Amino acid sequence: MTVGALFLSGLAAGLVAGTASCTAVQGGFLTGLERTSVGMFLVGRLICHIIVGAALGLVGSAIQLGPQARTILLITAGLILVFFGIRQLKRAPPCHTTKRGGLLLGLATVLVPCGVTLSMEVLAVSTGSAIGGAAVMAGFVVGSAPGFVVLGLLIRRLATKLVAIIAIAAGIFTTFSGLRLGGWLPDFGTPAVAATPGPHGTQTLTVWATPNGFRPGIATAKPHHPIDITFRTEANQGCTRTLSINGHDLALPETGQVSVHVPPQQEGTLHYTCATGMYAGFIRIH
Repeated sequence: MTVGALFLSGLAAGLVAGTASCTAVQGGFLTGLERTSVGMFLVGRLICHIIVGAALGLVGSAIQLGPQARTILLITAGLILVFFGIRQLKRAPPCHTTKRGGLLLGLATVLVPCGVTLSMEVLAVSTGSAIGGAAVMAGFVVGSAPGFVVLGLLIRRLATKLVAIIAIAAGIFTTFSGLRLGGWLPDFGTPAVAATPGPHGTQTLTVWATPNGFRPGIATAKPHHPIDITFRTEANQGCTRTLSINGHDLALPETGQVSVHVPPQQEGTLHYTCATGMYAGFIRIH
């Protein structure tokens, strides 16, 4: 693909899917900014994503953050947002954030990627060039920018306490996403399906990765037997196109399937999540 085509691919993804996904995950950063700093926030976001895209295209996936690092970053970001919200509720003196603060927060968004961002990073890796990777990420940021502009203007019109509540809610959501990504939240519910025994004792399981989560969300399998999991997608532009399982990330096609072989496990729970921890699935092994 040409540089222009790669930019347009990123732009389309940003306009179609990135706006809702990224503003949901990263929009909490805007609650501490003045209206005039939103522009600098967007500039910082563009700069950092271009740099990351160029690096990914040049050296490949080796520099991508693994699930463990993203877990820590999500929890940290969530706790910071909760702290800010509590300060606002206590009527702390308003923080007059400078334009530099907006720029720094924009740069920080690369540390808390949404699911669509991760998909774009996979595309940047596949380009094999710094210019191609930068073009993909630049197009994506430009495409998703209108959503941040609207959100920033909306937040400035809200009462201080309401902004504080939004910040706390965003922080709690982000923190729980990090805990889920790290496998530190219990699984609730009744198993919907059991893995099917196959040749040589291998168990097989099909999981649909949908924009609204994994189906089935909870399954069962027997211990001491390997498990072949087939993750299937159909017109999926959501977070679950990139998932984390056994400490590794797995990229799924928009429509298609990818199989994962899991070696024999002891009794317990095997968990997997979308790459941002928003959705999770569990396999109870007993």
